[in-house]
Amino acid sequence: MKIDLTETTASKINKALVEGRRAVGTPAIGMVLTLVIVTDEENAYDALKAANEASREHPSRTLVVVKRVSRSPRDRAKARLDAEVRVGTDAGTGETVILRLYGEVIDHAQSVVLPLLLPDAPVVVWWAVNSPLDPAKDPLGALAQRRVTDAYAAEQPVRELSARAESYTPGDTDLSWTRITPWRSMLAAALDQAPCTVASAEVEGEEFNPSCELLAMWLADRLKIPVSRKVSAGPGLTAVRMDSSIGSIVLDRPDGSLATLCMPEQPDRAVALKRRDTSELLAEELRRLDPDDIYAAALKYGVDRLRTGKDSAPADPEPAGGAAAKPAAKKAATKKAAAK
Repeated sequence: MKIDLTETTASKINKALVEGRRAVGTPAIGMVLTLVIVTDEENAYDALKAANEASREHPSRTLVVVKRVSRSPRDRAKARLDAEVRVGTDAGTGETVILRLYGEVIDHAQSVVLPLLLPDAPVVVWWAVNSPLDPAKDPLGALAQRRVTDAYAAEQPVRELSARAESYTPGDTDLSWTRITPWRSMLAAALDQAPCTVASAEVEGEEFNPSCELLAMWLADRLKIPVSRKVSAGPGLTAVRMDSSIGSIVLDRPDGSLATLCMPEQPDRAVALKRRDTSELLAEELRRLDPDDIYAAALKYGVDRLRTGKDSAPADPEPAGGAAAKPAAKKAATKKAAAK
């Protein structure tokens, strides 16, 4: 069942939800959380499709916030809210409200969303695109216990990870981290099967894929070893190589579907490591609402440290006294050269 509302308010939307549930005989008590999706018109369909599929495991009220950019100054000054209410089979196993914001109301999306949250239920906000630099301080992010971003959708994914590390707040997570869950599980299991000491590692994958950096930072943080990053043609992550005391341990996935695990003195094993859909990633993130401390530690390790694989100081260390001492050091070096 679909109900279209033009130039509406939050109270009218709540009334339409009640009427829709009565019409189809669907109670609201079965929903376990409120999922707020922030997206644009271009990506709204894909984001909503992923949320509907994830709702099979996590029945929820889904609020899709679409900020419509007005072209003329007159339209930008006029506040307007349109909504589409979906209940029953049109909304997966929960209920969906698509909110289209125009004009000045775009800057006050939280005031529209707040009255529509399920009472006494956790709130998760997912930015499908255009994630804020500090999700916890975003007006919508402040309403949530869990904030999901996706660095892969950013123009500069690797730099996005650095921004995420600086602004990290417990409850933040990223789908780029979720994508490497099977890789982390497989590598941890391989090291459990053959206890050894790992000296170094190399992570290979696409150039603009932040999951590769996150996996490398996770290995470096957990194993306290230098990890290098190698670029490949993809798709996605393609290989991880670890130099250990018993030999080379390799997890290789050249086709994005089936991987091969190679370990010393053991036969090669085929491992299913297919690239997962967004709905599967979202469903995994909705299973836990507590802070992910392992993600935080990996993120704060720092992307820059992967280039040298060390806890290194800057390549060109500053003289004693920091930046203020640079001119004096340069002047002293010039005098010394002239004396020679």
